[in-house]
Amino acid sequence: MIVLFDMFGVIARDQSPEVMASMSTSPEFWDAYWAHRPAYDRGDVTAEEYWARVGHPPLVELDVQSWSRVDDEMVALLGELHAAGRRIALLSNIPEDHARNFERTHEWLDLFEVRGFSCRIGHAKPELEAFEWCREQLGGGDILFVDDKLENVRAAERAGMRGHHFTGIDGLRARL
Repeated sequence: MIVLFDMFGVIARDQSPEVMASMSTSPEFWDAYWAHRPAYDRGDVTAEEYWARVGHPPLVELDVQSWSRVDDEMVALLGELHAAGRRIALLSNIPEDHARNFERTHEWLDLFEVRGFSCRIGHAKPELEAFEWCREQLGGGDILFVDDKLENVRAAERAGMRGHHFTGIDGLRARL
């Protein structure tokens, strides 16, 4: 079985509340931030276009920093799976600036046979096409998709994959 991982909320931690607070405490800012995020994640708009839509001068460095924390225990599990010969892949909703930062700073990304960054494949979860792209790149087979968002797990299951709703490493280890 191939294990297809989500990044944020599984391998990388959710957005840092401290950095978020330094970006803005305005509910209007965060409403706009999330409303326009899917197009940014898919690569439909540049960072400059995204921040213009948010209505704020670009905060690219802070935004990247806010998403940069990693769960070391999960990274160790990736290493274990890879060393045991398990095929692993990644499907992440991520803008290009963030993808480049992770590639520059995290060598463990090389453990993945396939890296499906939404900004580069033109599709973001929970879009069916994102899962189809991964299946095609992996050559089909039995795929378990691991994500902390139940909506994405259900979408993977509709695409013919198995799903695991990630709530912690112990539950994932038991599933594997």
